[in-house]
Amino acid sequence: SGIDVRESVLAEARQELLRERLLAKRPELVLATDMTELDLKRRFDVLWAFSVLFHLADPILDACFAMAARHLEPKGVFFANVIAGEGAPGEWQGFPVAPRTLGTYCALALRHGLQARVVGTLAELGHHSGDSSQDAQCMMAFSHGPDISLR
Repeated sequence: SGIDVRESVLAEARQELLRERLLAKRPELVLATDMTELDLKRRFDVLWAFSVLFHLADPILDACFAMAARHLEPKGVFFANVIAGEGAPGEWQGFPVAPRTLGTYCALALRHGLQARVVGTLAELGHHSGDSSQDAQCMMAFSHGPDISLR
């Protein structure tokens, strides 16, 4: 499944699925303009948000964590990279860029019944974009229990 707020991104995803002959897997692509009401009618072992959370305003980020908590299997894990620290907010393609402390993400996770831990920087995990600010981002894992298994 894939979720985005932009129909153009979902259209691009549909084209890529067609090009790569993956339509037989019946992926679900969802236009989601309101995370508070989003119900995918199933739970997932893994949720993945790459370069998403730091583009969300605080109320939408809160709704995203609520949605993730609702859709995670009991032993599921929600992975997301974050810009950790206290930097100046910015903007990218009309979306905010909001650096937040790791403590902020941990507190938000707890608010929705999730435990959080830092997995490592993107560079430590093998992501080398050539942009040190991207490679220094932290990958976090969120789960319903304190024992996060990274299977």
